[in-house]
Amino acid sequence: MVGSTFSPFKHRVFTVLWTATLISNIGTWMFNVTSGWVMTELSPSPLMVSMVQAATALPIFLFALPAGALGDLFDRRKLLLWPQILLAVALFLFAGLLWKDGVNAWILLLFTFITGVGAAFATPAWQAIIPRLVPRDTLGSAITLNGVSINIARAIGPALGGFILAAAGAVATVLLDAVSYLAVVAALVWWHATATQADTLPRERLVGAMRAGVRFALHSTPLRHTLLRALAFFICASAYWALLPLVAKEILQGDPSLYGILLTALGVGAVAGAFLLPVVKKHVSADKILMLATAGTALCSLTFAHGERTGIGIAAGLIGGMSWIIAVASLNVSAQMALPDWVRARGLAIFQMVFFGAMTAGSLGWGQVAGIIGLPLALTASGLLALFLIPVTVRFKLNLGEHHDYTPSSHWGEPAVSAFVSHDHGPVLVTLEYRIDDADRDAFYLLMQELGIIRRRDGAIQWGFFEDVEDHGRFIEIFTVESWLVHLRQHARVSAADKILQDKIIALHRGATPPRVTHAVTPSAGNHLQAIPTTHHD
Repeated sequence: MVGSTFSPFKHRVFTVLWTATLISNIGTWMFNVTSGWVMTELSPSPLMVSMVQAATALPIFLFALPAGALGDLFDRRKLLLWPQILLAVALFLFAGLLWKDGVNAWILLLFTFITGVGAAFATPAWQAIIPRLVPRDTLGSAITLNGVSINIARAIGPALGGFILAAAGAVATVLLDAVSYLAVVAALVWWHATATQADTLPRERLVGAMRAGVRFALHSTPLRHTLLRALAFFICASAYWALLPLVAKEILQGDPSLYGILLTALGVGAVAGAFLLPVVKKHVSADKILMLATAGTALCSLTFAHGERTGIGIAAGLIGGMSWIIAVASLNVSAQMALPDWVRARGLAIFQMVFFGAMTAGSLGWGQVAGIIGLPLALTASGLLALFLIPVTVRFKLNLGEHHDYTPSSHWGEPAVSAFVSHDHGPVLVTLEYRIDDADRDAFYLLMQELGIIRRRDGAIQWGFFEDVEDHGRFIEIFTVESWLVHLRQHARVSAADKILQDKIIALHRGATPPRVTHAVTPSAGNHLQAIPTTHHD
């Protein structure tokens, strides 16, 4: 178990970046304790307290997709570096305002929002570089250790932050958080990332790249199932995260130190869950693991709601932390396995959007519910909802991309054209003709349905296949893409897993030659290009 869990530490770059991130995460949790508790003093209503969590999560929901697109288009190392520098500057400024007593509830929310913006632009790039730091067979352990970093920080940061907050005040904790970002800056300056294979095609534009990421998510069954399971889990788990300062203050009648202790309990439970997860994986499927983690989250919320003793609250934190890391790691691994590298940062950004969108909506919603029906009943409702959603979401499976090889196969030949075609010329119509025996019709139909998903996922805006009523056994597949450049990108992105499917379809083709392929573009003045047949296999 230990060897499996710690195997990514054999790789030096991963170890250095992980350590720097751990230091930064400790500073972040110190800031979270400070912002949550300061809000209880500035404006103690449940809604305003829950808005602290919402202000952290909302920017990631708003900016994760453009951040993910940038992470696929530009150097991910630089996209990690600049947010750390800007966050350090912002927190030094916030510390100065605290020193001058110039902070009210809305200024607190503003700077909390700014820290969320920094996280929004850094998180997709950080998650997307993990597969570059470790081999594929240790990717799951690396993702789990990434969660361990957050939760070790959660175990240390809140207690340390609560102690410093009580002893030296909010200014000290904010200053230490600002300094902690400089540790990541130093590690990123030290790291000289290996160059990736250069793309011979022009770089995608930001809006087009975002649209391609959304299209991939909509048509990728492995990613879509993961996102639906994530939405259900985080909506329910957001309740105790958002309302935890009030749990410490009102239900358990505690002070900032107790709030820090509860966060520490969540962190300790998460670290324990990280070590437990590899053992559980050997005996239980990912889907059942997530079901158990959801049940544990429900138990945590119900215990927080009705356990009016400190010891019971700490026990609830341990259960919640263990359930949290098991669920987050399982969902994150499932998302990583669903993504080829060309869209990895965008796909993970969409995962983060669902994560933090659910946390934001949940935080605001449960804060409103708590203000109407009271804190214990709101937490009870969140726990019961989590239990209800277990059987509702079980049909959406995790890790469906585990056995897919997304390595570019390069088995599509370059289209043969009779004249120059500009990259922006389009739309492009691609047609393929197949000859299928009657005995193979059903198998062909099922395979083509699967192929249609892949066509749309990788860029097709329309797809269909038809049977010729005048020539029995002749089938025509058509799909359109926005431009010639988009179609060239399809050639670059077709994967080894796609080739396996296409080979199965071609094996059913009974023609004397491979399926006939033609390309056609929308005619325009001065362009005399004519669609011509080729023999490569789109």
